[in-house]
Amino acid sequence: MAEKRDYYEVLGVDKNASEDEIKRAYKKLARKYHPDMNPGDKEAEEKFKEINEANEVLSDPEKKARYDQFGFAGTDPNYGAGQGGGFGGFDFGDLGDIFGSFFGGGFGGQQQRRNGPQRGESIRVSVSLSFTEAAFGCEKELAVERMEQCTTCKGSGCAPGTTPEVCPECHGSGVVQTRRQTPMGVFASSNPCRKCGGTGRIIHQPCPDCHGGGFTRKRKTIKVSIPAGIDHGQTISLRGQGHAGKNGGPAGDLLVTVMVQPHDVFRRDGTAVFCEAPITFTQAVLGAELEIPTIDGKVKYTIPEGTQTGTVFRLKGKGIPVLNGRGRGDQYVTVTIETPRNLNREQKDALRKFSETLSEGNYEKHRSFFKKK
Repeated sequence: MAEKRDYYEVLGVDKNASEDEIKRAYKKLARKYHPDMNPGDKEAEEKFKEINEANEVLSDPEKKARYDQFGFAGTDPNYGAGQGGGFGGFDFGDLGDIFGSFFGGGFGGQQQRRNGPQRGESIRVSVSLSFTEAAFGCEKELAVERMEQCTTCKGSGCAPGTTPEVCPECHGSGVVQTRRQTPMGVFASSNPCRKCGGTGRIIHQPCPDCHGGGFTRKRKTIKVSIPAGIDHGQTISLRGQGHAGKNGGPAGDLLVTVMVQPHDVFRRDGTAVFCEAPITFTQAVLGAELEIPTIDGKVKYTIPEGTQTGTVFRLKGKGIPVLNGRGRGDQYVTVTIETPRNLNREQKDALRKFSETLSEGNYEKHRSFFKKK
């Protein structure tokens, strides 16, 4: 198993980071290393997978607590497999076998059967959305390759008309138990049966379509309903749309991570939408009725006389819908005054004459700033 990096290190956050800090760090890195932004870059693709794995754990309070206490072993049951076990080279698999020698099975008195029902693996994909698609929701069709039960053999792995033989070595359990004498006494250990490969069955005539595996790879088009208000980096889980399970186990899930493309005008933070509205010098001085763009279309808004650059006004209910809830956020518009350029001589003379009619009383900020010592 390749050496994993600490999840906090992957996201570049401190162990005491808040949920919001973890979320912001993930969004930033996911956008940077997303495959759509780095076509053909294998290194970026691997980093993107690493970032998603770290976020999946640290954004889930329960998984995060287990990770903080036990490290990778608390969230990944396969971590450490084939590496000599846990502390001091002691194999925790042997620990269950030792207890089994005393109590007649694994922990709790029941020995796990390797050929029992197993849940299928989940599939991770990403979908690119426009700003408005994420805001109002939409439907997307995703092409997914997944392992499905072979229709020819119904998942048995055997050619039609034949049946598998129960392994005579493990008697169908998939494991064999061995006993060994040690200075501490006799200990039992369980290992996968070599004769049947841990399946508990021996197939003499494999299915011609799946070659005895019981599964075939198929390409499916799946419709995904994107809920209104979803944000960049969030994941939708479609139950049972992943790889098929083994031995009658349930299928895994399809995990769809949303990547929202930036907008030319709007910026989003949660349910709030932000934008800038450049206005003319005359509009700022005299006031004006403006047509402000929103995600619903243009709306009219009247700014008062003497509006200063940097003034922010709110358009209530013109933000992003609340995800899986009711109501909407607001839109915040920042006014910026655009200074006119490329004036001709006549325009400059007119501006100078106008300036001569003004006094310090017309410029309160200017007057107070330059009078400071």
